[in-house]
Amino acid sequence: MELKSLRYISEAREKELNKLQIFTVEDLVKFYPRGYLDLTQRQSVRQLYHNDMALVACRVTQVSPVNFRSRVKTVQAYLEQEGEHFRAVWFNQPYVAGKLKAGDYLFYGRVRNEYGQVSLVNPTFEPIDQNYRLKGIVPVYPMRAGLSQKIVRDAVRQALVKADLESLIPAPLIKKYAIMPLAKAYYQIHNPTSMEEKDAAAERIALEEYFVLLSAFQLVKGGKEDVRTNKYAVTAKDVQGFASRFPFEFTQGQKQAVNEIFESVHAPGRMNRLLQGDVGSGKTAVALCGIFMAVKSGYQAAYLSPTEVLAKQNYNILLQYFPDYKVAYLAGSTTAKEKRAIKEGLKSGEIAIVCGTHAILQEDVSFAALSFCVCDEQHRFGVAQRASLGGKGDAVDTLVMSATPIPRTLSLIFYGDLDVTTIADKPKSRQEISTSIVSEAKYNDMLAYIGRECRAGKQAYFVCPKIEGDEEGSVMSVTELFEELRLRIPSARFALLHGKLKDKEKDRIMTEFKEKKYDCLVSTTVIEVGVDVPDATIMVIYNAERFGLSQLHQLRGRVGRGKDKSYCFLLLGSDSETARERLAVMKETSDGFKIAQRDLELRGSGDFMGTRQSGKIMTDLKNLKYSAETIFMAKRIADEALTGNFEVSALRIAAMQKYHSLSEIVLN
Repeated sequence: MELKSLRYISEAREKELNKLQIFTVEDLVKFYPRGYLDLTQRQSVRQLYHNDMALVACRVTQVSPVNFRSRVKTVQAYLEQEGEHFRAVWFNQPYVAGKLKAGDYLFYGRVRNEYGQVSLVNPTFEPIDQNYRLKGIVPVYPMRAGLSQKIVRDAVRQALVKADLESLIPAPLIKKYAIMPLAKAYYQIHNPTSMEEKDAAAERIALEEYFVLLSAFQLVKGGKEDVRTNKYAVTAKDVQGFASRFPFEFTQGQKQAVNEIFESVHAPGRMNRLLQGDVGSGKTAVALCGIFMAVKSGYQAAYLSPTEVLAKQNYNILLQYFPDYKVAYLAGSTTAKEKRAIKEGLKSGEIAIVCGTHAILQEDVSFAALSFCVCDEQHRFGVAQRASLGGKGDAVDTLVMSATPIPRTLSLIFYGDLDVTTIADKPKSRQEISTSIVSEAKYNDMLAYIGRECRAGKQAYFVCPKIEGDEEGSVMSVTELFEELRLRIPSARFALLHGKLKDKEKDRIMTEFKEKKYDCLVSTTVIEVGVDVPDATIMVIYNAERFGLSQLHQLRGRVGRGKDKSYCFLLLGSDSETARERLAVMKETSDGFKIAQRDLELRGSGDFMGTRQSGKIMTDLKNLKYSAETIFMAKRIADEALTGNFEVSALRIAAMQKYHSLSEIVLN
């Protein structure tokens, strides 16, 4: 249902809602609050403690003009409560100056109490005369300059009446498991009478979303022939001889992984295996051993990479380790003449190994005897894409790889059809990366140090969480950061990389950075996992508290790939104890699996599997908090729904609609 069907949603307001990815009434129902205010818990300014979150009723006496002179644009308001005077300050939110006037307001924000001077940092606010009918617990939504909390609350209230909120879980299973009605859950998530009621609603909504998602996975994965038709002739001695080509001894984890693949390709059924390992654990070497098992047995192999930069890197590795076999490179940039020759070589069997990007998945690419497929950075490919590659041969063995560790309990849910192999150790040559949390006071010193390192031939990454600035908080856009850093470190050559650039442009920039045509790369999180830039020794991450710990670990892994000591600097945009506690984990350990488990414990399944993901599926769960048990329950109900005697036609339609977005899922 269209947004314009709601009262008071003008064309201008509709455009602002669209910028928040809200296009329909159903989207509005799934626009969950980012927090809640308990209006019964208003506090006295005399009782505010440093770093607390506080709800304060007070009077605005004066609003200062925007201060554009500092690095961060600031707005200040002078407040008064029962004779006590204090301030509110907003960073990088200049629009606040035009919204705030003298009068009575409710403010909610973090307290800064330094030397007896009290201030609220980046608080949300609403005129008290608009809050006379608000009681109890009130939702607070993510916001844009052209909207207000009142506008969004009124729109959500209407949407809850008009939206289709029917559950797709079969009615007998809802009764069997005593599941809350879905419409009630949506109402309670937006209008809770207690925080316990809000939590129960979040669990129910998450259950529905995961039920549909996991049903989609089962429908895509199900019904495939599992009987082996390709008979491998390779021996253990052959594989040992191939492994000896590497200039290092395999770790125990790598040896175990190779053994498991060897056993699988000689088993009666085809292999479908997930190989997960931390950054630098040697997954590529293991994958090459699997490819060797296929080509040594007379079959063909394919190595699929998400980008041309990574595909080219893998192609060069294949050329190095397979000099006795014909290896081809197939990507979007391959010329038409070269593509025709490669396709003919694959079809005739002349080419033993092809390495490339999505170009390998095209319908006119066929093989004489495809037997082994490797999907590098598997989260960048959907289930359907992996299946289409495997469908180019008979009972093709598939090895999907991930450098994004997830706790085993969750991997069993999402990769239930895969055998999971984990490389828990790292090569001894892999160095530790020194990680520091950098305060505002040390920011200039850090930039000066980076300037000196760049002049000495080193390279640095600067990572920003967003392409555009944040209307709510002090998040600088990647383009603003790029311009500022060019001025602050004039001796360095800077490149800018973000998701809105075309793939060919992103590949060019990444390649040129690798070739040392740039000293510094200012980027969002599109930096390629697995790309080796040996001279990149510094990683700077802005607003680090906005990233999941596993994502921070992945970004940190972009450095430390050469012989020189490497550093990761984490910059905080929030001074909260929670943020510091989370980031302290990054200093304590470099074990990706420990970090992933700690991330799950600190943030819960809602954040771990939801707010940091890309793709419509996962953003349906944004801002919800729920337990891992919810995912397990969704799996049980999905299994029962699809194997039992239930009417699931509507579920099949909804699940297959989800199926079209599976390629976007990223598990951080």
